[in-house]
Amino acid sequence: MTTLLLARHGLTHLTGPVLAGWTPEVHLSDAGRAQARALADRMTGLELDAIVSSPLERCRETAQAVAEGRGAEVLTDERFGECRYGDWTGRPIAELVKEPLWPVVQAHPSAVTFPGGESIPAMQYRAVSAVRDWNERLGPDAIYLVCSHGDVIKAIVADALGLHLDQFQRITADPASLTAIRYTPLRPFVLRLNDIGGDVTGLRPKKGSDGEDGGENSTGSDAAVGGGSGTT
Repeated sequence: MTTLLLARHGLTHLTGPVLAGWTPEVHLSDAGRAQARALADRMTGLELDAIVSSPLERCRETAQAVAEGRGAEVLTDERFGECRYGDWTGRPIAELVKEPLWPVVQAHPSAVTFPGGESIPAMQYRAVSAVRDWNERLGPDAIYLVCSHGDVIKAIVADALGLHLDQFQRITADPASLTAIRYTPLRPFVLRLNDIGGDVTGLRPKKGSDGEDGGENSTGSDAAVGGGSGTT
């Protein structure tokens, strides 16, 4: 089994009021840099097999904060980059909510292709394909960090949960939050979701454990339904 940690980048001066998308040179704000340092501090005791980032500056800066002191290289994969919002890129959210497409994005995202940009299903496909490729590349018992963007993280989580893409707006990924997914031969297990302060040292699986009960330190379970202590 392979454990994926998804981190959203820290705050920027555009986070919230503007749809930054692939706008170049959007760096972490002072608050975002503090968030990135706090994320790095949380992960100090957790050995990582790889640190991967979206190519956009705000993600690479967040990932670099985690990599510092580890002697680790931040690898980039464009497939973890933000959804390509096309003509919506760089526009204020207050303006976008008046667009006829906005309610469709919120309620029926599987039908959305951004004008001059990418469809949300295409974004999910490339991101999930990247996860599968990295899982295979790093192999069983690996744990790795991917620093990406809110919509990308939500799309990956929806896939792991077996949710239709139209449900992905019900998932939250706050700046500098961590989401953990364990991929086993049977199915993925979402271990953490939008975690902004919890201890993460227990997320590395024990060597050779099958993890099919989904626990953070699983060594297997004889429970037919659910697994874990207290199951009857």
